[in-house]
Amino acid sequence: MQLDIRKAAPEDLSFLDHLEREAFLPHQRNAKKNLARAITSDFQDVLIAESTGEPRRPVGALILFKYRKTLRIYSIATLPECQGQGVGDALLHQARELATRNGYQKLAIEARADHAKLLAWYAKRGFQKVGTLPDYYGPGHHAVKMELKIDPPAKGKKMSNVIVINQPITWTFPDVNAKVISVKEYINNPVYHSDNDLRIFNLCSSYRYQSYGYYVSLLASARGQRIIPSTLTIRDFKIFNVIKSVAYDVDEAINKALRKVNGNDFSLHIYFGRSNTKGYNGLARKLYQLFEAPLFEVHFVRHDKWMIKDMKVLSINKLPEQDLAPMYAAAKKYFSKKRFNKTKLVNYKYDIAILVDPSEDTPPSCPRALKKFKEMANRRGLYVEFITRADADKINEFDALFIRATTNVNDYTYEFSRMAYAEGLVVMDDPWSILKCSNKIYQNEIFRKHKILTPATTIFTKNLFTKKDLEGMNFPLVLKQPDSAFSLGITKVATAREAADALRELFKKSDMVVCQEFLYSDFDWRIGIMNNQAIFACKYYMSKGHWQIYNWKGEAEETSGDSETLPIEAVPAVVVKTALKAAALIGDGLYGVDLKMIDGKVYVVEVNDNPNIDVGIEDVVLGDKLYALIIDALYDRIEVAKNIRRIDFGRG
Repeated sequence: MQLDIRKAAPEDLSFLDHLEREAFLPHQRNAKKNLARAITSDFQDVLIAESTGEPRRPVGALILFKYRKTLRIYSIATLPECQGQGVGDALLHQARELATRNGYQKLAIEARADHAKLLAWYAKRGFQKVGTLPDYYGPGHHAVKMELKIDPPAKGKKMSNVIVINQPITWTFPDVNAKVISVKEYINNPVYHSDNDLRIFNLCSSYRYQSYGYYVSLLASARGQRIIPSTLTIRDFKIFNVIKSVAYDVDEAINKALRKVNGNDFSLHIYFGRSNTKGYNGLARKLYQLFEAPLFEVHFVRHDKWMIKDMKVLSINKLPEQDLAPMYAAAKKYFSKKRFNKTKLVNYKYDIAILVDPSEDTPPSCPRALKKFKEMANRRGLYVEFITRADADKINEFDALFIRATTNVNDYTYEFSRMAYAEGLVVMDDPWSILKCSNKIYQNEIFRKHKILTPATTIFTKNLFTKKDLEGMNFPLVLKQPDSAFSLGITKVATAREAADALRELFKKSDMVVCQEFLYSDFDWRIGIMNNQAIFACKYYMSKGHWQIYNWKGEAEETSGDSETLPIEAVPAVVVKTALKAAALIGDGLYGVDLKMIDGKVYVVEVNDNPNIDVGIEDVVLGDKLYALIIDALYDRIEVAKNIRRIDFGRG
């Protein structure tokens, strides 16, 4: 008998009451009011076994009580005419799966002591007698208590792939590393309700609002499971402005890939990140990273250049016959990737990716600091994997992305941040922080608007600048590329002629250049801020014999100046207050605010995302607690993102 097992609903009450009368003796039967309570109880599960024949009908039921370490089978029953057809085994198997996935140590059952056949049935399936319960069902009606020990899952925690489809019978392709189930099974089967180690691939025939496909993605998100496509992606497919905005990131790749196409229209089918049209896998992969749906079509048009006209999600039952084989080949290759077979030796609650660049000379965190981040995360119950720019396709495996490679809005770090955010991950540094912190023109405008002191600033524009603009300016001046960092792209000029020569070179890289008055100080304050709170304070001294913290033309040992780390309470209050105000205008992430204090006035130099956190410098005062504070912030954000942490709105 083919069966679906689902959670009971209130409309199943009549069947359950009928089953009690059919399957149990009068002294064993459960009252109808108790059955009604069991269906809605948080401490019980009631499962219905339903035959899939025509007409569909319920044929059995399982009632479970959930204790801290034990999952107790209160009753398991099958209609008399359906006994001997595997219904009881299917329900028992379901109970074992639930117990295993939810960490119960044993299954427990009470059975009539005089029912030898029933006791033998349980014994054959691994249950052992642990005691006798006299008069359990009434005077003279004894029970035997039996238990089945549940082995914990294998130590390796492994993501399981599940394909959800309207009619599993239409998926005729063997040897794919994924379990194929129906929509109804995914929605109703409790096995899929609380298992976070599932990666759900939604291949429903429609994703329209309130369709089965829409609800599969919505439920998976609510259950904390990886879901492709997400509800965000489904929405993005329907909003042309979003498609246009997101596709801007691959505009160059689109035009490069389609440069040899004749005509002004072109369509590309993308199956599991691959194209069925030869020569377009590179473009297909980039589009899939932006619009992560299993099967979709992109329609391009050419005017002055190629651009996306529209996109639509595809379903298997509407694919051209000749595309089925390439679609299956793409699916097989997709699910055979190593990332879908990754095993971890310890079970952790959440997974964090830390993005690093092994080739970087001056990374934001040294190897010892990265090790401390990992140690603190592991203690907090977080799994950490260090990833590089080659791991873009692994982003959706994690709950959070922590960037510890130097960020730039024009390189892969920003792409990683944006992609992770689009996937629903907690991201530090988030895309907006990278954008705002990377541009000194933006910061100058927003600080001026909010009356935060900065060095006197003028913006020079490439096509409008003339040497006359330098007349009357007080030298020396500092010229900066808008996206300069770590003292790179910054030039000090002593005369108008030096300024004009330097601007000529800077305008080759940027249409706008920041010009600031030169304010000298022996050191800059660096205030580290997380969640709008100061977490560390340093004095960064100027590099030896130089006017900046970093001197890239100096000897190797003289590249950067000395530093001094102080407790927050030892920092002038006005410095901390100004740093907090400036950082709040950027966001609530992890920032390093650089300030100068001259003649009692505090000037904000800039707010940096991705601030340095190194062993022996920023962590001198707090030690391991500094790393723990940042990890705790990531953990809390994951909990909030998954709606796990309760929000206390206070009492009226």
